[in-house]
Amino acid sequence: MRIVFMGTPDFAVPSLRKLVECGHQVCGVFTQPDKPKNRGMKLLPTPVKEYAMSVGIPVFQPATLRDGSALEQLKQLEPELIVVAAYGKILPVEILQLPPLGCINVHSSLLPKYRGAAPINWAILNGERETGVTIMYMAEGLDTGDMLASSATPIDLNESAQQLHDRLAQMGADLLPQVLEKLEQGTAVAVPQDDARSCYAPMLSRALSPIDWTRTATEIHNQVRGLTPWPSATAMVDGVRCKITGTAVTDQKTAQAPGTCVKADKHGLQVACGQGTVLEILELQPDGKKAMAAHAFLLGHPMKEKEAI
Repeated sequence: MRIVFMGTPDFAVPSLRKLVECGHQVCGVFTQPDKPKNRGMKLLPTPVKEYAMSVGIPVFQPATLRDGSALEQLKQLEPELIVVAAYGKILPVEILQLPPLGCINVHSSLLPKYRGAAPINWAILNGERETGVTIMYMAEGLDTGDMLASSATPIDLNESAQQLHDRLAQMGADLLPQVLEKLEQGTAVAVPQDDARSCYAPMLSRALSPIDWTRTATEIHNQVRGLTPWPSATAMVDGVRCKITGTAVTDQKTAQAPGTCVKADKHGLQVACGQGTVLEILELQPDGKKAMAAHAFLLGHPMKEKEAI
């Protein structure tokens, strides 16, 4: 099948790789413009661009899809289908209507739940026990198109957003060949989404980072997992602002005030949380330093039971 692929970050690379490995003719890749990164602010290619260039696929990086130039490029490429995965741009209707077989999207949730920009993170932040990937037709609404296939997976209680991201990226790639085969054969069945069951997964921001110790240990543990690697859960620990990068929920109960030290030893730092629950901090990263085990941090910041962390 003659396909144009649109995607930008690491999540999209397995899907593009799968199209190539399955022998489809990927005639062009659209990805976001290169952006400056790191201290030198050097322009770096997107992960999708890097892979596309490594296998000799033409790359297009329009700043906008709405001035007609991208549409003309697509007309010249003459794709039968456009496959999208985490592209980061909304496709205008004239592009959606261009390919004979339409435009499909690999989305990292079980739609209609978690439409939007950060479905993986919000599934963890909200304590979901299951998520998955959905491949659907693209429509003018945000992740509202009819569904072609989905695949579910449990979320491990200690799985971070980064770990789940990597698993779902591969799951989406593995689901693609089944959908493409049905599209080619004309046997694909499109199922409308139930809008009444939908919820939105907005973009993340640093406003989500500060830990509120009056929440339960499980809720804070989910916050730490869901905000890894960015923007990270943060807290003041012995007067030092830290990213909290590793935690565990204990089965202990305490009468101490939330935000106070329950125990500090070679295993980690236990903190009182809401409803008498206790969270153990296993790893943290003080501002300006590398991540370290909590017991290493405690060597320079000894704490006593019942004192505020």
